[in-house]
Amino acid sequence: MTDSGSQPSDEPVRWARLTAKQRACLDLLLERQTSKQIARRLQISKQAVDLRITTARHILGAANRDEAALIYARLRQTYDRIPCDPVILPPRADFVPSDFPDGEQVPLVLNDSVSDPPAKGLWKHDHRRANRGWIMAAMLAFVVILALAAVTIGETLTRLLSA
Repeated sequence: MTDSGSQPSDEPVRWARLTAKQRACLDLLLERQTSKQIARRLQISKQAVDLRITTARHILGAANRDEAALIYARLRQTYDRIPCDPVILPPRADFVPSDFPDGEQVPLVLNDSVSDPPAKGLWKHDHRRANRGWIMAAMLAFVVILALAAVTIGETLTRLLSA
């Protein structure tokens, strides 16, 4: 292997040969962590960390771990740029003066009966007392009709089975 300064044209090839796992170990090596600490952070064995760093050291052409970290740091500044598209911002909204005062509803193209849901505000919890009474009366009438229907069906089935 050659020294890091002797062949700068070889750098892209060396950078491309490093695996993601080797780069993860070298990133932590740049933080001056030991193999044991790197193994704990990556949740792998210390031997696997040593193997990755040794392999990366051979790829980078470094004599020791510290030199490998220095070469890796220099290569990372050059080749580890995140390619991304430029941020495209939408055009600024131009506010237009309005004829409607604040808080007033804008008339809709469709009439209100078509645009409103059928149960309009039935499920809201702040009904007036009279409306609550009508809602409860409607629910009671529905339950009574349901009970009468059940009794009628039961009576009809009883007559059919007993005959």
